[in-house]
Amino acid sequence: MKAFRYILFMLSLAISFLTFSQEVDRHSLPLITDRPDATEASSTVGKGILQFETGGLFESYEVGNIKTESYTFNTMLVRYGILDNLELRLGWDFVEGVTKINNNKLDNVTSGLSPLLLGMKIDIAKENRAMPEIALIGHVFPIFSASTDYRPEFTGIDFRLSLSHTLSEKSSLGYNIGAEWGNDSPEAAAIYTLAYGYSITDKFGMYAELYGDLPEDSSANHYWDAGFTYLASNDLQFDTYFGTSLTEGQDILIGLGLSYRVKTTKKLK
Repeated sequence: MKAFRYILFMLSLAISFLTFSQEVDRHSLPLITDRPDATEASSTVGKGILQFETGGLFESYEVGNIKTESYTFNTMLVRYGILDNLELRLGWDFVEGVTKINNNKLDNVTSGLSPLLLGMKIDIAKENRAMPEIALIGHVFPIFSASTDYRPEFTGIDFRLSLSHTLSEKSSLGYNIGAEWGNDSPEAAAIYTLAYGYSITDKFGMYAELYGDLPEDSSANHYWDAGFTYLASNDLQFDTYFGTSLTEGQDILIGLGLSYRVKTTKKLK
């Protein structure tokens, strides 16, 4: 409960600093997504915009002669802008897990929905020379929303500051810092991400990223991934990516997905 009160305080504090000035016309610009990397974007979708970001991924973990494979078939994140600098967020994944011992598949296949993601993102500051663009993001993951196979012992909570710098017309740097609680431990874990993005053309882009977590009661976990994006139109983007862990754990990560933007209201002139 202390963690929950803390994230509510952080969100309330950010809201108190918001200035609701003239809206930015994002409807005519290419969409900005929170996928495929672990680094969340430092901007909201904009007022009256509904954005869907989904995909699938495969992960493999191997310790000794035990190998665990995880298939996530729908990494859906729905984002809706209720103000030009405030969005609501809803996410839900369907996961299937397989365990193998000495390459022999066990019968106890797990499958079901992971805990529901409920949250919001708030724009705090625009980029201004050395000052990065900044947003605050917070989520809660209710236990009751998960299937039996993926129901954690504790309610999950996380928050992070998302920051970004424009390096040139073609490149940018984004990074997140924050903390998370929940899943199978009540202990806090610091989280971080650092991603470099580069526009190869107006349509094709690429990124490379480092990310990880530092739990209070266990060793740190560090990962890397890289991928490509294709902007089919201002409202539709496809992506693919791959990665693995730098520390013991994840052997391989492979995924692909798409993001689609729907303009639900017209901008006022």
